[in-house]
This record gives sequence, C-alpha cells and structure tokens, in this order.
Amino acid sequence: RVELGSQLKVNLRYFNLHSLFFLFLKSFRTGLKTNLSFIFILVFTSTLFCQNTKLKPGFDKEEYLELIKISTRQLDSLYNPDLPGPEKFKRVYQSQEMGLDNRWGLWVSPDSIATISIRGTTMHTESWLENFYAAMVPAKGKIKLSNNFTFNYNLSDHPKAAIHTGWLIGTAFLARDILPKIDSCYKQGIKDFYIFGHSQGGAIAYLMNSHLENLKNNGKINPDITFKTYCSAAPKPGNLYYAYSYENKTQNGWAFNIVNTADWVPEGPFSIQTIDDYNDSNPFKYAKSTIKKVPFPKSLILKYAFNKLDKPTKRANKNYQKYLGKIMGKYIKKYLPEYEIPQYYNSNNYSRAGRFITLYADNEYYKLFPDIEGQIWNHHKFEAYIYLTEKLKE
Repeated sequence: RVELGSQLKVNLRYFNLHSLFFLFLKSFRTGLKTNLSFIFILVFTSTLFCQNTKLKPGFDKEEYLELIKISTRQLDSLYNPDLPGPEKFKRVYQSQEMGLDNRWGLWVSPDSIATISIRGTTMHTESWLENFYAAMVPAKGKIKLSNNFTFNYNLSDHPKAAIHTGWLIGTAFLARDILPKIDSCYKQGIKDFYIFGHSQGGAIAYLMNSHLENLKNNGKINPDITFKTYCSAAPKPGNLYYAYSYENKTQNGWAFNIVNTADWVPEGPFSIQTIDDYNDSNPFKYAKSTIKKVPFPKSLILKYAFNKLDKPTKRANKNYQKYLGKIMGKYIKKYLPEYEIPQYYNSNNYSRAGRFITLYADNEYYKLFPDIEGQIWNHHKFEAYIYLTEKLKE
C-alpha cells in the first residue's frame, strides 16, 4: 500500500515516462514504501496515459483519406455513391436536419475513436443562404435563434475577432445536438474525437473546434477529451484576428485545412480590407492628421489621393454589409422566423485560418480534372481531393 501525499498528485492527462521516473525517485527521498502495489500503480497510470493518446498531433494522410470517405456518405450536393466508403469507421448516429439544412453524423472505430462528421452544402435554398449570409458578427457573444434557443458562444478572446454569421448559425444548431453525444461517448470510454467537414462542413468545423475547445477549457466538457480537426476544402471562417486566435490554439498539430489549389471555394467569401482592419498601432490611422501638417497646396493633393484609396474600400464594405447582412438576414428569417438579426461587426476582411495542407494541382491533375466551361464543382468534389491526397508524399 502506498500513501501519496498532496505533493505527489499528478494530472494523469500529462503523465509521461519522465513523470513516472521522477515520481519513483521522489518516493525514495520522502521515505514512502515501494512495493509491488506501487509498481502496479505506475503501470496502471502509464496505461491510462497511453489510452489518452490514441490521436497524435500532425497531419496524417491516411487519417484524412478515411475521414473524407466518411464525408462521402453525408448525402450533400457532392454525394457520389460510387466512391469507396470508410474502412475503419461505422456510423452509429445520424442527426435530423436542423437550422439551415444542417446535419451531422457520429462514426466510431473499433479502437474507440469517434468522428463528428459535418455535412456540407446541399441543394436546398436555405443551405445556400447560410453560405451567402456572410456579414460578420463578433467571435464572442450570443445569438437568438428562436424563442427557446439563444446560443452563447466564445470562439475567440481577441476583442477584434469576427466570424461568418451563417456558419455560426449552423454551428449553434449542430452543437446543441452534438454535446449530448460527446457526453454519451465519454461515458462509454470514448475520449478521442475527430471533427471533420468538407466545404461548408469544413467552415463549420473551424467554428465547432473553437466552441468545443472553449467548453473544454471552461470545464463544460471533460478535459480528458481530445479533439483533432480536419477542415477539407473549407472557405475562410472569419477575419484575421479570429485566424490568429484559432492558429494560436491549434498550432501544435491538432487542426488542418486541406486545400486543392484549383478549387475556388477556399478562396471565399469575398474579402475587403480597410484601414480599420489594421492593428491600432498603424501609420494609416494618423494619415489625415499628418496630411494637415503638410503645406498647402500639397496637403490638398495628398488628401485627395488618400480619399481615393480609402473611401472605395469602405464603400464596398458597406455594400457587402447591406446585401450579405441586412438583406440576407431577412431571407434567413423566412426559415427561422424567431431569429433576431444581430448587430454586425463592421468588417468584411475574411482571412485564411489554421495550418494548411496544400494539394497542388499539376499538369497531370488537369488532364484528369480539366477546367470545363460551366462546371464549377470539378475541382471541389471528393474525387479531386482524394486523387491529390493519394499523390502526397509521406
């Protein structure tokens, strides 16, 4: 029997062989009895550590191929029943359609790893409205979706971080259904989860990662749970400050966006950068006051030139807010009648986020997947991504 004092309490989640070694040495220095029971504890805790690390950081080609095969079974607009299905995972749950035609599935492997697979865009109008509802809202706040559902979220602590409104709505509805399933899986001993989505599903996977990790940090999801996220062919989920926050939290190899260089979807949504989108410590902030100090008539010429550069981007941003925010929000209310249109964030500076795995479309690729007039999905479909991924060198 070993009596371990408070000074020897160890967080098993971070237990490793070095911890075990130094714990062993400390037991001798503190005069603790060391016998077969203590050795058993060491072996047991080491086993627990191994069980907590089924998922490893870093991009894994075979992991991604298995996950994209799961996505081929989601019945979205890219569905092709002739594509091979996953080899290791079996679907144990498929949600009802919710929100703006969103759906997700829960898949589990024999070694107790789960996949949260988020469906992409469908052919229904509301699914496309979700994509085009591209005005931004702050990455921290709340959004009322119905009289009995207000979604409180914190996807970034950066005060200037902002995200896509339509995909936030999708995240809200899906998260409400996903959380009880995570809890159920945990009770069955499943602690490792992939988050995966292709196209619109990839965009939501970004935000879902941020939401679930925030809940984990706040103790609302068990800290033993590990999430590894693969966004596939995902468009930009938010502005540069959201990207900074996302990259800061996932930069150790736990999240990726895989992109075909011939695919147009990851290039969207439309992005406009104004002077207001820069960090506060920038020289453009003081341009007008600096111009006033210049002798006349040079100051008049400089002011005219500055306005010619500054006003068009701000005018374009205003138009995007009007059409992709205010007007689009009215269409959203036709599908979500109790939805309250939020106060939008005054920016449309969408940015790439996270660590990218580039699938480079070379000449051989274009022989199989040529640009064809009128066909916009040729480079976005699963077949193109599977082909280029299989060509990746390990």
